[in-house]
This record gives sequence, C-alpha cells and structure tokens, in this order.
Amino acid sequence: MIENRKIYVVDDDPEIGVLLQTYLSKNGFEVACAINGLSFLAAIEQDPSYDLIVLDIMLPDIDGFEVCRRLRTFSQIPVMMLTANSDETDRIIGLELGADDYLAKPFNPRELLARIKAILRRSSPAEPESSTKRYYQFSGFQLDTTCRELLDNNATKVLINGSDFELLKLFLLNPGETLSRETIAGSTRGREAAPLDRFVDMHVSRLRNVLAEDAKNPVIIKTVRGKGYVLTVPVEQSDASIH
Repeated sequence: MIENRKIYVVDDDPEIGVLLQTYLSKNGFEVACAINGLSFLAAIEQDPSYDLIVLDIMLPDIDGFEVCRRLRTFSQIPVMMLTANSDETDRIIGLELGADDYLAKPFNPRELLARIKAILRRSSPAEPESSTKRYYQFSGFQLDTTCRELLDNNATKVLINGSDFELLKLFLLNPGETLSRETIAGSTRGREAAPLDRFVDMHVSRLRNVLAEDAKNPVIIKTVRGKGYVLTVPVEQSDASIH
C-alpha cells in the first residue's frame, strides 16, 4: 500500500516545501519538512522510519550531495533528488552517491508523485511469484528477495538500496541474457532511457561497486558494447538460505 507512507522533504525554499507538503498530504502521505541538510540528518537519525526522502541539491549549509553521502553511511532510505541544473553532471553525482532517482526543477507535482510511487513500489517487499525461489546465489553472494537483503560469502550484510536491489534482481532473473539500456530503464525505472542519458550506465556502475567489482575488468556484470549489459556468472535459486 503506497498511501500512509512517510516522506521527508528537504528544501530551503519555503514555497516549495509548503507546496509539496500540501500536495503529498492530500495524496495520502505523512510529510515532514526541513530547510537545511544538518537539521534533516539529525532528525532522521532520531526517527529513521521514513519511507522516502525528497532532497534538493541546493541547501544553505551542506549541499544535497553531502546529505546523501552522509545518509548512506547509516541508512538505505530511498532518495529522490531535485536539481535546478539541467546538466547531467548533477544527476550522475547523485547516482554515484546512492540516490534512487532525480527530477529537474521546475517540475509538475503529478510527475513527482508518480516517481515517488514508483520508487516506493520498487522498495516495498513483495510476495515471491510461485515460479520463483526466495534466494538467489551467485559468485559468493546471496540475495534474499523477500527480506531484500544481500549477503556476501562471509554472510555479512551488504548495503543495497531499493533501486540497486531491483537492478540486481533483474540481472539474476535473466542470467546470460544481454539486457539493453532500454530494457533496464523500463524494468527498473518505469520509463525509457533517453539517447544521451547516462542514468542506466551510472546505475550499473553503482551496482558493480556494491558487488565489489573491478571497474576496469568486471566479471559478474559485463558490458556488451553497443547492446547493453549481461550477468555472466552462474545463478542458483533456492527456497533455503545457504547461511
């Protein structure tokens, strides 16, 4: 259920804060607001029960990039970043730091709402389909699709956010199959990849970092030049954990 979820809006523009709080509240969300990064970080450490963060890049104390970087040291709450810069640099930096999506200002509140709902659907635990298993083992890792947890070969939990989880699951469901950028964008973000949009490429790069891949010579997820990406290692499915 998407409604009754908690959203934290971090934006130093009071008009935008009031607009988003009013609009999202009318659509069934509980909304809190902060006008700077440090007060938000202090609040979220005290109450980490929020389901999503709407985070502006331009803030008066520390910028949204630094907020996202610090947040990711203790939480994987999904982050939607707002940017006033049409250049893709902001988007790439945000992705590298762990943001789940981005939206350029000015924006239509309906589009923001649609993006928020899509992120929340991706990050919500779902009942496994009858034809699939709960656990996926590959290259020393185990992905638990019910608890949405990733363990390494030492049974240590690896931090993985909602969008990275969905991308990894997509690869694990299609081992050995080359997935185009368009397929990845449509499956994980619910929209097409623009011709010059590097969002998918940066998302794959971030997932490789989660899996501790060598950026220059990845062995789990490889690039197929001009076609997309492919998971090249064997995948086993099981209803029982190996740990």
